[in-house]
Amino acid sequence: MPTPSSTSLPETLVSLTSFGAAEVRRHGQLWFAQLCAQAGANAVEVREELLVDAGQELPALAAWLQDSPLWSVYSCPQPLFDKHGSLDEGVLAHALTATQALGAKWLKMSIGQFAAQSIEHSAQGFVSLAKQMLESGLTLLIENDQTVRAGSIRALQQFFAAADAAGLHLPMTFDMGNWHYVGECPLEAARCFSQRVAYVHTKGVQHPGKWVAVPLAQSQAAWRTVLFALPTEVPRAIEYPLINDELTAYTRQELDALRIATVL
Repeated sequence: MPTPSSTSLPETLVSLTSFGAAEVRRHGQLWFAQLCAQAGANAVEVREELLVDAGQELPALAAWLQDSPLWSVYSCPQPLFDKHGSLDEGVLAHALTATQALGAKWLKMSIGQFAAQSIEHSAQGFVSLAKQMLESGLTLLIENDQTVRAGSIRALQQFFAAADAAGLHLPMTFDMGNWHYVGECPLEAARCFSQRVAYVHTKGVQHPGKWVAVPLAQSQAAWRTVLFALPTEVPRAIEYPLINDELTAYTRQELDALRIATVL
């Protein structure tokens, strides 16, 4: 089964949210994964929140991926740490089971309410987390989300420092756009976290009253500068709206543009 690998150009993915929640739920994520394959993607990110019937959709996706050159990432919207600052064992078990059902090797989650004010309390969960990740054979990538408690530079620095101190070295999904939602500078975040970034979510942003995701070419933010500050060899995913009458051709165009951005 295909897995993430290094190539002369970074591998490019599509987060299936890019096609719009209503359309993805109507057609199913397998339909859009097949479109991404036709468009030349290296992989797809399957989104739990867009599964209509996980019991049927995940096995169907897994079967198709088994015979496809594409690999996959599983994105779980539920956070690792609960409102009490404790590792949510139920959520983690659910996420691991779903990732394995998909046949993915990468699981993407946010930290939730990791209790930075009581790191010793939250850190108790790292032992269990490390054990379960080792037993599963999966890689957990921590993403900066759109909340201050789980998407700010300070919160993530505290989390990674505590995890490292517990001997759990977790890679990061760096979402270029999400920093704007919490009032952070993406370039400063890139300088802080670039050495642990294993996967990049690319999106442009505009602020017509509130922050919204847009294609990179329409972004008000200096996205190329941020990409230059991140590892060039790690996989990159489109996570911005892909809307076009010629959707396969447009997706191919965006994937090709992302492959060569900041590389050539």
